[in-house]
Amino acid sequence: MLTHLPLRLRIFLFFCLVAAAGAALAAGALWFGWSRAETALPGGPFITAFVMFAFLNTGLALVVWLLFDENVAKPINALAADLRLRAHSGVEAELNTNTARYLGDLAHAAQAVSTTLSSGVVDAASEVARKTAQLQSEAERLTALLTEIPVATIMVNDHLCIVLYDGQAAQVLSGIAPPRLKAPLIDYFYAADLGRAKSELNRTGAEVAFELRDKKAEQVFSARLKPLEDAGFMLLIDIPDVDLMPHEPRPLVYDFDLLNAGVVTDLHATPLSELCFVAFDSETTGLSTQTDDVVQLGAVRVLNGRIVEGEVINTFVDPGRPIPPASTAVHQVSDDNVKGAPDFGTVAQDLHGFCRDAVLVAHNAPFDIAFLRRVEGQNDISWDHPVLDTVLLSAIVFGTTEEHTLDALCDRLSITIPPALRHTALGDAQVTAQALVKLIPLLEGKGLGTLSDAIAESKKHGRLLQDLN
Repeated sequence: MLTHLPLRLRIFLFFCLVAAAGAALAAGALWFGWSRAETALPGGPFITAFVMFAFLNTGLALVVWLLFDENVAKPINALAADLRLRAHSGVEAELNTNTARYLGDLAHAAQAVSTTLSSGVVDAASEVARKTAQLQSEAERLTALLTEIPVATIMVNDHLCIVLYDGQAAQVLSGIAPPRLKAPLIDYFYAADLGRAKSELNRTGAEVAFELRDKKAEQVFSARLKPLEDAGFMLLIDIPDVDLMPHEPRPLVYDFDLLNAGVVTDLHATPLSELCFVAFDSETTGLSTQTDDVVQLGAVRVLNGRIVEGEVINTFVDPGRPIPPASTAVHQVSDDNVKGAPDFGTVAQDLHGFCRDAVLVAHNAPFDIAFLRRVEGQNDISWDHPVLDTVLLSAIVFGTTEEHTLDALCDRLSITIPPALRHTALGDAQVTAQALVKLIPLLEGKGLGTLSDAIAESKKHGRLLQDLN
């Protein structure tokens, strides 16, 4: 009964029940004594005695509850959060046994178990790191080879959603819209061209050469669509006139899990680990969402529980007004930095394309979302994306009594914020994305497996954002 309630609330209700039961027993005893008197006695003294007892009994129960909450309930929650961190997010911080000093040997036993398990994880991680380094070396050689070939290479799944693209493909795609994994090709090229090529390939089972038009500049490319053995297709685009930058090869961007991924029809019912997120942050001329303006915007994509390296937005924004020196002292963005930069309406449109079919994530999201709302409607864009706030996710995992600033959250999750990147839009977006990646398994460990679950639980802690703002 009431097992769905938080532990501390259940303990509080237990002490309320104890106080009420004590008052009820005292009332019963006083009534019994009064009713059994041989002569009629006035009820006033009995009532006064009951009121005094009820007041003192409630005070005693409250004091005992406060001590129990501080020395038992809170340490149990903290110990559980520490164990979840080590079990689900790989955080190696020592358990704070001092906070659980009144729990007997429980904290030391938990420390021993987690240390034993961690040693096995470390050995496995070392082997994975060795294999990863070998694969990374091979990927770098492949990247260098592809950079020398004037062909843009894009791998797509059966739904024509991007699974892999190389540096040349990134150049082609970025001229149309921000390149991003899992994006459908029809976001960049005409659906009719792709549809005819796919139909011909399905009919013949062989490679198809065709002309491919982009959706922005009306440029026509010579392209080929090739079937892959197991699933998906390879799209090869000839780009003989592109600057290949031979000394600066762009890495491959890929996620082969997307080869077998279906089309998401309901974001809210999708597991958190399978969603696409965009963690973003903005630096502004001040702290007012009504009168101040954005001067810098940063965004990072998270897909299938991993940060997608290379898929970022990092741009200065011209606020159309001087930046106050007090604000420059915080984020180091000056009037010289934003000179010639695009206005926020243009940047917001680029971000909107970058966030297509994604969940927006920010730390204290209402502040950053408010600036997007101000340009809503420009260029026919609407910010109707689902939103998660890492302040609220932190409260779900670690409890409302903990500190939930970005610095405190990163310290708790063993995330290092380089000093040069703190209070920059891209730097804060990157650490927000890292925090999200570590919070997802912690949320799943608490039974919050879907976006709908996380949003519903977040709403219970909305007061934190009101206090923060």
